[in-house]
Amino acid sequence: MEFSDVIGQHDVKDRMMKMVEEGRVPHAIMLCGPTGVGKMALAMAFASYLLTEGSRKINCNVDVENAKAMLRVWSHPDLHFTFPVIRPPKTSSDHSMESDDFAREWREMIMRGPYFTFDQWLRQMDAANQQAIIFEGESDALTRKLSLKSSQGGYKVSIVWLPEKMNAACTNKLLKLIEEPPQQTVFIMVSEEPTLILETIRSRTQRIDVRRIDTADIEEALTRLRGIDSDTAHRVARSAMGSWTKAIESLTEDGEDHEFFEMYVALMRLAYRRDLKGLKTWSDNIYSLGREKQKRMLDYFARMTRENFVYNFKNPELNYMSAEEEQFASKFARFINEANVIEISEEIEKARRAISQNANAKVLFYDFALKTIVLLIKK
Repeated sequence: MEFSDVIGQHDVKDRMMKMVEEGRVPHAIMLCGPTGVGKMALAMAFASYLLTEGSRKINCNVDVENAKAMLRVWSHPDLHFTFPVIRPPKTSSDHSMESDDFAREWREMIMRGPYFTFDQWLRQMDAANQQAIIFEGESDALTRKLSLKSSQGGYKVSIVWLPEKMNAACTNKLLKLIEEPPQQTVFIMVSEEPTLILETIRSRTQRIDVRRIDTADIEEALTRLRGIDSDTAHRVARSAMGSWTKAIESLTEDGEDHEFFEMYVALMRLAYRRDLKGLKTWSDNIYSLGREKQKRMLDYFARMTRENFVYNFKNPELNYMSAEEEQFASKFARFINEANVIEISEEIEKARRAISQNANAKVLFYDFALKTIVLLIKK
């Protein structure tokens, strides 16, 4: 994994390489940003750079070519991954869960590429409705691994994916490890919700905010890596809103955005027809998605409401929709107007907030659907 494999993010890549070249690599950094912008790709590229060129700077005897060969299959003995896992059914309560319990599944995922979502990882583990966390046992295992001398004579690197998923016991132990890091050890944390991480941990890391990928970089990558024609690549890149994972999902009919689009269309059509029975069935189906997916669906609803409102201005440069979404908007957009767009958006935000606070989803979404009937007739 090299920096050239990371899509866009040129400023961050330059910054990381300068850290190594100038010999001022911090013992802990935290990459923060939304899903799909390449935080994990940057972490893996930086780790690879540290274990090759970086290690050679501190020990000229490091075999860089051998290190690169091991990194191609992610089997370098001085690179350690920490990530949320589940406790499978029938697992003994005496067993202390560690990332290594899912090492095979993790390696299968990262071998497919560094761009993936938390939901994809849950599916990889067959998590069903189980909650994935980083257990206390992981911090103990990491302490043991990092206490060993570097096997290759250079850096030791610990990539912690989604540290906000650590339980309290793990957090406290990891804090001690970061406060007194083993020699030549670098922690790379990859976070999507840094505010959920203990402040004392955040204060001991150098934070790097990873912004959304430039549309031009996504467009270029779609053309180069996926063989997409330039017109389609341009449309997909704009609607991806800076997320490579969203761009890839939009290319498949079974992608999450396509699923959310169908839910949005069904809601609006049922609300327009005032089909109460249909809306009840719709809300029951939404209930089965699970809270995290429900929140992402509502985020999509908010975006589609905004896009349909803006579509009325007849300025294509202001819209960020797929061809499928735009086709729907050509007939539906007139129903999202100055009289109701704010209220619809507020109801979506209220629903999202209520889901985060563990509201009854069946009642919540049926109520939301009924309110949509009233709001759609406003002119």
